[in-house]
Amino acid sequence: VQLQASGGGLVQAGGSLRLSCAASGRSFSTYGMGWFRQAPGKEREFVAAISWGVGGTYYADSVKGRFTISRDNAKKTVYLQMNSLKPEDTAIYYCARRAPGDSYYSTTSYDYWGQGTLVTVSS
Repeated sequence: VQLQASGGGLVQAGGSLRLSCAASGRSFSTYGMGWFRQAPGKEREFVAAISWGVGGTYYADSVKGRFTISRDNAKKTVYLQMNSLKPEDTAIYYCARRAPGDSYYSTTSYDYWGQGTLVTVSS
């Protein structure tokens, strides 16, 4: 399994970006997927996740109402639409595949990780 994240960049506060995570390998549609981020000097933190089935979604409180996670199983791709971006959203964003049955919120629940894409929000 390989995960390739893209779509990061530099944006002004209040702007928007859409991140994509393309997956290789089989059975993409049967796994939950998540986005995490890591700012300089901080631990990696949960941002959003989406289940494999009907697409139940989960968000960190800090991004609720601003970020939307979605998936296209035919394209084996998961997206993170980020609106109303703030300087504190600046981080490297990672997509990951969730191991079956584990929590959506913990980094230890994910068994494959993409390489990350940098998002920088200027004030």
